[in-house]
Amino acid sequence: MKNKLYTILLSLLFISVIAVAGDDDIEKNGSIKGHVQTSDGHPAAFVSVGITGSNKGTTTDDNGNYKLTGVKAGTYTLRVSFVGMQTQQQQVTVKSGKESVVNFSLSENASQLNEVVIAGSNRLNKPVSVGKSGIKPMDMPQAIQVIDSTIITDQQANRLADVIKNVNGIVMGENRGSTGDTFFARGYSLGGNNVLKNGARTTIGGSPEASTLESVEILKGSAALMYGGVTGGAVVNLITKKPKFNYGGEVSMRVGSYQLYKPTVDVYGPISKNVAFRIIATKENARSFRDVVKTDRFYVNPSLLFKLGKKTDLLVQGDYLKSNYTPDFGLGTVDGKIPNIGRNAFVNTSWAYNNTNTSSAQFNLTHRFNDNWKLNAIVAVQNYTRNYFGAERPQQTTAANGTPVLAIRALTRSKINELTYNQQLTLTGSAETGSIKHTFLFGADADESLTKTNAFKYGGLSTSPTTANATPVNLLDPSTYATSMDIPYTRAYQTTTAPIYRMGAFAQDLIALTEKFKVLAGIRYTYQRTPRSSAYNEDTGVTTLANTGLDGFKIDKAFSPKFGLVYQPIKTTSVYLSYANNFTSNTGIDVNNNPMGPSIIDQYEAGVKNDFMDGKLSVNVTAYRIANNRFAQNAILPDGTVSTLFREFSGATKSDGLEVDINGKISKGLYFLAGYSYSYFRYSKTAPVVATTVGTTTTYTAGITEGERIIGTTPHTANGTIFYTFTSGAVKGLKLGASGFYTGRRNMGFNTLKAPAKARGAVVDVAAYTTVDLTAGYTYKKLSLLAKLSNITNELNYTVHENYSVNPIPPRMYSATLSYKF
Repeated sequence: MKNKLYTILLSLLFISVIAVAGDDDIEKNGSIKGHVQTSDGHPAAFVSVGITGSNKGTTTDDNGNYKLTGVKAGTYTLRVSFVGMQTQQQQVTVKSGKESVVNFSLSENASQLNEVVIAGSNRLNKPVSVGKSGIKPMDMPQAIQVIDSTIITDQQANRLADVIKNVNGIVMGENRGSTGDTFFARGYSLGGNNVLKNGARTTIGGSPEASTLESVEILKGSAALMYGGVTGGAVVNLITKKPKFNYGGEVSMRVGSYQLYKPTVDVYGPISKNVAFRIIATKENARSFRDVVKTDRFYVNPSLLFKLGKKTDLLVQGDYLKSNYTPDFGLGTVDGKIPNIGRNAFVNTSWAYNNTNTSSAQFNLTHRFNDNWKLNAIVAVQNYTRNYFGAERPQQTTAANGTPVLAIRALTRSKINELTYNQQLTLTGSAETGSIKHTFLFGADADESLTKTNAFKYGGLSTSPTTANATPVNLLDPSTYATSMDIPYTRAYQTTTAPIYRMGAFAQDLIALTEKFKVLAGIRYTYQRTPRSSAYNEDTGVTTLANTGLDGFKIDKAFSPKFGLVYQPIKTTSVYLSYANNFTSNTGIDVNNNPMGPSIIDQYEAGVKNDFMDGKLSVNVTAYRIANNRFAQNAILPDGTVSTLFREFSGATKSDGLEVDINGKISKGLYFLAGYSYSYFRYSKTAPVVATTVGTTTTYTAGITEGERIIGTTPHTANGTIFYTFTSGAVKGLKLGASGFYTGRRNMGFNTLKAPAKARGAVVDVAAYTTVDLTAGYTYKKLSLLAKLSNITNELNYTVHENYSVNPIPPRMYSATLSYKF
């Protein structure tokens, strides 16, 4: 595998040499570069720089630098602008093959510009790093959404789930024991491969810290071409804050309901003219509206930026998260229904714990060969551990005489360690063949993960049991909840080791046939090898290998193509159609004792992207269909019975949907975002009803009812947020805001089986609900205070994992953040 990866990487380096060799041809036009600074000498980041009367433009980077390439010889008017900022213009003469330099000094100072950036940055249709190629979203035949630090800060988001509420098409479907969020995008669960941090895969165990993020980027639809074995629906990329070459920072204290205390420190600046640093740290302690539940978290994110010359940057980042949280399976169910008991009711053991530690390091090297070609290399490593013990799955039934049957609380003790490595190499560039323009993306990546899981016995003997129960409870009688018991003695007797290796290579080309018509074409090859997992038993000294088929290991190979058509009738409107697919790995073996191959999932998307009011307002509409015609399910054997061992590709699912995204930064003090999504994700083909008669008894087995929505998906969601900051007058610095989130009616629990087969469990019908948050704040010079009242109507609803982890949403709560910028 390593030899294959080296071959791919050498090929990419060869391509980069060709790119360098073609410099003379690329540089046949001229270029314009320069620096934009504030009136007090600080770099002006994210300021728009463009040539009037044309669509050629860019934005300044973190250091206030910009560059426009491929400019034909002539005299032009260069313009710098930002919403709520005074516009400046300068004339510049460009000569063929020469570089012109134009610098700007803004009338605003650094503090004023920062306010402008917060109030005026429109990121809906701006390039994002999750797309890798730097293609403008207006040219990308795929929906993209970005939640920037402005929204994260103003909404006082703490967890990734708080941010994702603003993203249409992605919902939190379940939270098993409150130990980790599970998100669904266009119906598909976002597994461990679909969440990235600065472009590299990351775990969402322990719930990622969101309050310190620069932004969260979402690439909707299939991202298999760039990221390999990801599920369909979306890829989420968490962007951490980067070092800066000017001194600054912020200290803040957040307090809130249920004894929430969260101090945060953010400091950045230069170490030398070529090295900058940044360090962010936060500590969080809180109780909960749920009895007994408490949170203890610590997060630190140091980073260094090295300027290794004019064309090469090295960004070194690390972070560590300790997240200790009381596991909480919520209210449970009574006869398959959510009981009407207090929102605060806690039915786990009082000593239950879920302690996680996540540490990661990433090295990101960027080299610019010239104005058009860039090479990027990423090496990342992450270690995640989880130590868990508690009672779970409170399910209660009622006897025929009406007497409650006490809910058995099974104890679960687990310990897991995941070590992952990720390497990426990408080459991006542009070239022309006659009048046709090309934007290229070439890449290769490889990653591996090693997961070790411990199994426990309740006692010190080899004959000790592997299961135990806590004291049963009556969910309808709160006096039984507090039944105490000591923490049972447990010991790890077995360690299961499960490795996975992946590698892939991809190529993509955005072909601009004309200014209005563009074609995107790309393909990826992915190779995934899953050796047998091994379980070592300390009591017997025996290592057992998992049964994964005749070969002893599982290999998935897949080509993932992507094709799109983009038509731009005017510069501010883009209409597109696209096709892409991705694959998902399947477990189990077929009737020939071979490992199940991957499911190939086809995705079709059509959309319209619009920028209005000189980019101050964006409105995007997307429609999609996702079809899995290789859905794996239990095999039907020749005698007509349903196998419990073998599987086959005889099922199918479909997901159809519509998404609307609106983002506006209308003036210096006003911004808003809103949206709506509809998703119809259902089983379209499942196993038939099979009758088996033994003697006089007939039993039925069957697939899930066709047409039924897949459990965990939410048909309708909507959101809206608006903030306004007064920029003049007696109330200058006053900020007011409101956010509303709607979650439609949905089915949770278990999907039903076709009649007359016995159902696996009842479908839990969960009602629709809306929560509204109100925010008010005030900023005076460098000091600001922001307060929020969330769920002002005290709405009561639930997230449900299958039919036992039924967790109420938080009640009316407050939070306030006092911060000082320096």
